[in-house]
Amino acid sequence: MTDKPKSSFQIFCTVGLAIDPIHVGTGGARLGRVDNTIVRDPVTRIPKIPGSSLAGVHRAYAAMALEDERKGDGERHYYPSDAGSTENDGRGPINAVFGHKKFAGLAAFSDAHLVFFPVASRDGPVWVTSPSALKAIGATVTVDGESQNKAQHDEKRESVILGWLQLEAESWVGFPSVKGALKAFGVREHLYKKLNVVERLVLVSDKLFGHIVNNNLEVRTSVAINPETGAAEDGALFTYEAIPRGAILAWDVTCRDPRHFNKDRDRTVSTTKEVHDVVAKAHPFLAALGVGGMGTRGMGRLEVLAFEVYQ
Repeated sequence: MTDKPKSSFQIFCTVGLAIDPIHVGTGGARLGRVDNTIVRDPVTRIPKIPGSSLAGVHRAYAAMALEDERKGDGERHYYPSDAGSTENDGRGPINAVFGHKKFAGLAAFSDAHLVFFPVASRDGPVWVTSPSALKAIGATVTVDGESQNKAQHDEKRESVILGWLQLEAESWVGFPSVKGALKAFGVREHLYKKLNVVERLVLVSDKLFGHIVNNNLEVRTSVAINPETGAAEDGALFTYEAIPRGAILAWDVTCRDPRHFNKDRDRTVSTTKEVHDVVAKAHPFLAALGVGGMGTRGMGRLEVLAFEVYQ
């Protein structure tokens, strides 16, 4: 007799650091300041990484990881066959976790949203955040009506200059709660040592956050090269934008309990933790191979800093 599952699912909140600029394009060029734009939330207009992009690269990279772990030629090959959801037999942990044409996968990915966004300032780089952004890591802060157009900082200063924008500064009363949330997540020390993010946080209202992010994205210019001449192709100049390196993003991975789904499914994973263990095999590959487009132009690498179960 098998144990009854305590819960039908668990949510693993994941925090990642953009090692490179990240470009997940909208699928075509448009008229405007930038030719190739990136995906944005339709409500807030803040850039994000779609859950479908995360699911796709996690599937491919987890299959690569399992292929690397194979001990002999007689064992099942995971890559490249299991990296696609249709041209395989539906067996094995990759299909069980990420899905197959016969059944849905056990892991579901939310969009990755910005939590801390790096901006150049007069005093060096700072990381800007907002109340809505901090909810992704379980920190609850507020910005009252009188502070909607101000910047809150842990240090005593009269103003904060964010690129072209100068904001009146005030003391951030809720700063300790953010430090506590990061410590509980297991990323506080990491961010202290590598980037000193925690000591350089600036809180703004949700309204200002969107404007600051969209006015401080990385924008690059490229040109197609004529393979015959080795020179720039005439009329092939284009620009594209990206989430800058140093940005901190968070996303949820919802892992369903396999014991609720027995039909037509290979029982290679049996708990929500084992489902997430398969997902986590992709994390080292994310830091090496990245997500999104423009990978040949030095973009896409995303380092997973930590993950936390909150159900």
